Amino acid sequence: MLRFARWRVAAIIALVVAAILLVVPSFLSPETVASLQRALPSFLPARQIVLGLDLQGGAHVLLEVDSQSLIKTQVEQLRDDVRGKLREGRISIAGGIAMQPRGVQVRIADPAEREKALPLLEQLNQPIGNAVIGASGHTLDFNETGDGAIQVTLTDAAITDKVRRAVSQSIEVLRRRVDALGTTEPNIQQEGNDRVLVEVPGLQDTTRLKEILGTTAKLEFRLVAQPGEPPSEVEQLPQQNGGPPIPVEKRVMVQGEDLVDAQASFDQNGQPDVNFRFDLRGGQRFGQVTSENVGRPFAIVLDGKVISAPRILGPITGGSGQITGNFTVEEADNLALLLRSGALPAKLTVVEERTVGPGLGQDSIDAGKRAAMVGGALVVVYMLTTYGVFGVFADLALAVHILFIFASMALIGATLTLPGIAGVVFTIGMAVDSNVLIYERIREESNLGRSVISSLDAGFKRAFATIVDSNVTMFVAAVILYLFGSGPVRGFAVSLGLGILTSVITAVTMTRMMIALWYRYQRPTKIPI
Repeated sequence: MLRFARWRVAAIIALVVAAILLVVPSFLSPETVASLQRALPSFLPARQIVLGLDLQGGAHVLLEVDSQSLIKTQVEQLRDDVRGKLREGRISIAGGIAMQPRGVQVRIADPAEREKALPLLEQLNQPIGNAVIGASGHTLDFNETGDGAIQVTLTDAAITDKVRRAVSQSIEVLRRRVDALGTTEPNIQQEGNDRVLVEVPGLQDTTRLKEILGTTAKLEFRLVAQPGEPPSEVEQLPQQNGGPPIPVEKRVMVQGEDLVDAQASFDQNGQPDVNFRFDLRGGQRFGQVTSENVGRPFAIVLDGKVISAPRILGPITGGSGQITGNFTVEEADNLALLLRSGALPAKLTVVEERTVGPGLGQDSIDAGKRAAMVGGALVVVYMLTTYGVFGVFADLALAVHILFIFASMALIGATLTLPGIAGVVFTIGMAVDSNVLIYERIREESNLGRSVISSLDAGFKRAFATIVDSNVTMFVAAVILYLFGSGPVRGFAVSLGLGILTSVITAVTMTRMMIALWYRYQRPTKIPI
């Protein structure tokens, strides 16, 4: 049990050296780390430990999904679906389709046609739920008012489900947008039923961040309305540059969802613009629309405002195009970024915003250092006082344990937060707890009259099962905290989980190696504890 092959000793030493090399970049300047990354091969990591918002400062923005705009969008979609179903059944309506706060109303004078319309409209009703939990409701309610009108209304369950889906989709879109800004380890998560929290460590200027986060980026291509078209099929949209409103058709010909790429560039006059490219479906639709409407103005609409309305000079069948609109270079870059990231399903409004300064973060780091140093010093003194030379071995293993935690965080790119520092301090006590179990077991075996080698061997063997049981229990708790927690709780869970894994290695393997080497060279006649 206490015999260690030389290759095992060499492997442990190599592991410690590798951990030191992983941690060293965190003590260097960012410029030096960047130089190392360029000089070293790509498979050799040279990166600093990422500090969370509470340690290095940054931006904190709380966004809320605009439920009213989401409902309005749903009602507009419902209007288009109802119109499509009635056209499919060739059913004539009187006065068009009236929009209501949570639905639409259509008046069909002929009772026979009204009876024919209801089954068609009911095809739009969909169950809410999934295959696991089953259906929990339906999306639409139908009501006949008695004067030939049919009301189609969104249910409460449909609106709740749509808000939930909008929050989940918004998180993914916001993550792509924030990642495109070049930030490190942003925290984007749901808060409550309809809010999203965005934390970006290291970012002090929130102006551009709010512009990127709050823009819906809903891109649409619509035909400019021609004189004589029914008023119910036309709406007046403002121009982005402040010009007079432009009448455009309500029908969306091509949507921005079909975009696969958008890049800022310059046109032939040297003015900033945005080049875009559609996927196969969008390219085919774009080519069909431009082929059938040569000579007509084609409005490019972003978030309900007309960017430009160029005239279609000929079919555009290549699946790509260009957006111009007197942009600045920064505006073109932002628009291209938004289009690449995708549109938000609903408008997000900023309900809370704050900036954590680096000074406050430095205070947190200093407080964490003091706590770690005081806790570590007390543990070291206690182990030396109680266990003598074995306490030295435990303290050395403890130092390696802390080294392994930070090396692991640097290797996997985990974020170190203030609760994470608390987790590290907590694992300091847990790490020496394993040593205490081993040493007390060795002491008991020695008091029973066993030889030195027998006592050492039995101490490690019989304490090992207890150590594994206790650490597995704590590791399961750390996993649960990480899976179901958020923000600071996750930061604590990460450092706690890594600390548990490394404490088993250091408290058992490294301590056993040092005791084995000590016994080989000292050949003691009694246990020095």
